[in-house]
Amino acid sequence: MRGEDGKLQIESCKLKAGQGGAFFTFVVRELLMTPEELSDRLLDFAARIGKLADALPDTRMGRHIAGQIIRSGTSAAQNYEEGCAAESRREFAHKLQICLKELRETRLWLRLILRASLLSEKRLTKLLEEADSLCKIIGKTVVTAKRQPPKKSD
Repeated sequence: MRGEDGKLQIESCKLKAGQGGAFFTFVVRELLMTPEELSDRLLDFAARIGKLADALPDTRMGRHIAGQIIRSGTSAAQNYEEGCAAESRREFAHKLQICLKELRETRLWLRLILRASLLSEKRLTKLLEEADSLCKIIGKTVVTAKRQPPKKSD
């Protein structure tokens, strides 16, 4: 769901344990987003970044940004998948921190493309919004994963 400002509203992120292992679920305005749905979203984002990179002008700056944004924009999905296969909470948090760094870098390249007028604002707006939403989701997940498990009372 999106708020009045059109941005995704994250209410909570929870670690759940089951027979298949631990996984995170995300409550997005009372809707549950599974790890598979988030993975698909990251893959869609990577595909859109690839298409955007191909649309950049064949100039020195366009080529440079294209290479950088391809690396950062596609590695977020890969790091998320590695995090989902983590053997510990610490490893999960670390992989998602890398995912977040890559998303933030991608967001910076998108802003530079806009600032340098390499592509139209219309073409970048939805992609920037998705980058912001993904940063919020992954950021909240990292915070949740880093929380110490509650101590058992005697």
